[in-house]
Amino acid sequence: MKKTVHSRREFLHKSTIAAAAITIIPRHVLGGRGFIPPSDNINIGFIGTGMLACGYFDNFATLPGVHVLAASDVYRRKLEHFKKLIDGFYSGSGSDSAYSDFKIFDDYRELLALKELDAVIVATPDHWHAIASIDAMKAGKDVYCEKPLAHTVYEGRKMVSTARELGRVVQTGSMQRSWRDFRHACELVTNGYLGEISRVLVNVGDPAMECDLPGESLPGNLDWDRWVGPAAMRDFSQVLAPPPENDEWPQWRLYREFGGGILADWGAHMFDIAQWGLGMDESGPVKFIPPGDPGAKRGMKMIYSNNVEMVHEDFGRGWAVRFIGSEGSLDVSRYFLDSEPDYIAGIEIKSTDKRLYHSENHYQDWIDAIRNRTRPVADVEIGHRSASVCNLANIAYRMHQELAWDPVSEKFAGNRKANKLRTKEYRKPYVL
Repeated sequence: MKKTVHSRREFLHKSTIAAAAITIIPRHVLGGRGFIPPSDNINIGFIGTGMLACGYFDNFATLPGVHVLAASDVYRRKLEHFKKLIDGFYSGSGSDSAYSDFKIFDDYRELLALKELDAVIVATPDHWHAIASIDAMKAGKDVYCEKPLAHTVYEGRKMVSTARELGRVVQTGSMQRSWRDFRHACELVTNGYLGEISRVLVNVGDPAMECDLPGESLPGNLDWDRWVGPAAMRDFSQVLAPPPENDEWPQWRLYREFGGGILADWGAHMFDIAQWGLGMDESGPVKFIPPGDPGAKRGMKMIYSNNVEMVHEDFGRGWAVRFIGSEGSLDVSRYFLDSEPDYIAGIEIKSTDKRLYHSENHYQDWIDAIRNRTRPVADVEIGHRSASVCNLANIAYRMHQELAWDPVSEKFAGNRKANKLRTKEYRKPYVL
């Protein structure tokens, strides 16, 4: 069920009523079926224009009544490359020329100052997610923030509280929640078709490590100080921010200063599905037990209050989730949905069964939530809780110590050092 949040288009609604009282124009004259009036258009901007943004901007730009208006990036070469993509898209789409004048900014605060901008996509490295998203919310913009939602537990909770306080719509980029196989798998688990769940295996990559890359010469048109932002200053490395012509994924996500390792990068997808299936969208594990080998990169056990055990384990099928119950097991990934026994995966969910939030298009779902002032399929609380699983697992791997966690207070029990790692030190002036 979608929950309503504060409307920021109420004045537009009233204006439409007033206009209708003056004159009525047949809908077919205005564009026929599917027409979206200009007053209901959503203008969006991108904060961050790297590989991710370049690869999927058209997922937003092709939505009815959505226009990509502007972008910002601290790396001018990436920004100009992105502008060429946008200009090419609109010049070939027959769109209104009013939207072809794409605006670019080196500082996202200038982008947020655009009064005509309704919402932003935050596609920066993880260590910038919270600051940029919260600044956007305070500027009156709704937010689509890439996963993992937050770099730390503290940042995630601040994002949730800001969204709730200001009535902002925040979608997390955990788009698997809008894929049929993942939803079907979770509905099978939720409705007991696997029996009582005892274990969940989640295979994703390694935990985060310290960044020890050698420094390189700083390229032109890159504001390295702002790229590093709240992290401790270090020398530039092309591994962290490759030029756009290299057409390669940056590896900042491997390092704890900027990301959460592949444990968080893919865990925000796969642990998210485990959380969904287990009905833990507003909670999480209560205990984290690292493997015996201090150097191990798999084997973290996470125990829920109902004694279900979730394990970061490679069970031989790539990045995937395996639910294990008293009646069988179910494996799901982006490439397969199967079970043991075989018939379970093919069971049709009954009309009397519990149904989960149904979204066919993750990007349209966000836009619909903006228009309706409702919470989307991967709402900010959901994104925070899934990111927290990753962030907490990283802490336990790093400390190599069993940790007891309270999902309500969001604190470790009796461990001051672990609690300090719920947040991080911010380099001035980039302070949350």
